[in-house]
Amino acid sequence: MKLLVTGTEGQVVRCLLERAQGGAALEVVVLGRPQLDLADAASLSRAVASVRPDIVVSAAAYTAVDQAEDEPDIAHRINATGPGVLAGAAAEAGIPIIHLSTDYVFSGASSEPYGEADDTDPQGVYGRTKLEGEHAVAAANPRHVILRTAWVYSPFGKNFVKTMLRLAGEREEIAVVADQWGNPTSALDIADGILHVASRLAEERSDERFGIFHLAGTGDVNWSGLAEKVMMASRVLGGPFATIRPITSAEFPTKARRPANSRLSTDKLEQAYGWRAPFWERSTEHVVARLLGAAPAVPNTNAAFLRGR
Repeated sequence: MKLLVTGTEGQVVRCLLERAQGGAALEVVVLGRPQLDLADAASLSRAVASVRPDIVVSAAAYTAVDQAEDEPDIAHRINATGPGVLAGAAAEAGIPIIHLSTDYVFSGASSEPYGEADDTDPQGVYGRTKLEGEHAVAAANPRHVILRTAWVYSPFGKNFVKTMLRLAGEREEIAVVADQWGNPTSALDIADGILHVASRLAEERSDERFGIFHLAGTGDVNWSGLAEKVMMASRVLGGPFATIRPITSAEFPTKARRPANSRLSTDKLEQAYGWRAPFWERSTEHVVARLLGAAPAVPNTNAAFLRGR
């Protein structure tokens, strides 16, 4: 099984490379610019043709939520046009595509967790371009798996958990928004989910395997509660600690509006693929331990092809 993954430095990409270690029956090829550039349609077709993968994983994206408000054209090329072209190249090669999307496709106004069939209503450029990307991928390749996720963090790159630990080493109190709710999702778990989905697609590519699915950590919390969990996990391990002061979104204004409710229902993914992400608390504790040097990297052992079936 060979996977072509877009991007080289993203959290999910780096987690996929880590989780794929030790899988003799799996090859993960990651490509970024200039060999694969989401803003260069020709490079996408060349990449698929040269790598000849069994599945394409569309992981790279324009994720600067606030900056996207000032760069809508660039965000559209990377989040919408590029993935559509990539999906088309995969379709021409006769292979499926797994495409990552986001909770930002929803308005956040619902009081319930969002299901895949709920109405979308993005409130900013980032969410709008990601939704356009979903449509482009689906239109270009009927054999698509679109995975919406939320609140991503990991031992790599820039993310909320790393920011909290850094700030805890600089100050005694940190103000964190308490009126936005979601499912914290470790990119390590996202990588595990992608590999599980890929393994099932390799076994059977029935119609029920394709479509839009939500992949997010099990359980929900607000940002302030997540920050408190990070602090508690860090203190237990002798790491930095700060008091968390809950504030409202109005007290922490941002250029792009954040959804008040980013909670995603993941029942459909579990029903179709038999996989659900771990509880967010456990995954958060593991990532904090990794960042503090108290836990080792652990390869994925769930996907059948990683065991050389």
